[in-house]
Amino acid sequence: MIPDMIDHGGGADSSGPIRRSRLAEYAEPADADASSGIPAPVPDTPFAAAPPSPTTTPAPSETDAIARRRREFAAVLGEFRRTAVLLPVDADEAPLTADYGGIRWILAFSNESALARFAIARGEGEREWAYQRVLGARLLDAGVPAVGVPCGVALDAASGAEGVLFPPVAGIVPDAAAVHVSNGEARQ
Repeated sequence: MIPDMIDHGGGADSSGPIRRSRLAEYAEPADADASSGIPAPVPDTPFAAAPPSPTTTPAPSETDAIARRRREFAAVLGEFRRTAVLLPVDADEAPLTADYGGIRWILAFSNESALARFAIARGEGEREWAYQRVLGARLLDAGVPAVGVPCGVALDAASGAEGVLFPPVAGIVPDAAAVHVSNGEARQ
């Protein structure tokens, strides 16, 4: 789980009926998620290392590695967009969100096992959790812009290296919801 996160309700669109689950029934080891349809990210994701400085030209092997990581992330993003994920919601049907690093993150889960691990990590594994199934594309294209502040999607929080962040940048979220950096300051 990402440390120091603050929970919020959000204004994202939702679809489908709300399901309720006693998540403790679904808690499984992390490697049991292979059937989720969303590939586990490789440890060498584009977020693992800072991009090269624009003033230096990376060595050819670095350039190849960067291109490979971008292709791998594009494949993960494409699979996420085509897959229905679990979106925990509160009593008002607002999605569960958390703030971290100046960004609001909508918390989504690839399956009930991943949601159960998150609930147990929070010490809330015994209560019922309401959730909706939402297509990843709908979450990125409609949910993120509806929040109204810089927002991304955190998939499978509390799953360690298996979790994936889809930050609010062009190419992942609509341009109008993307964060732009100029003079070292992020703005939407």
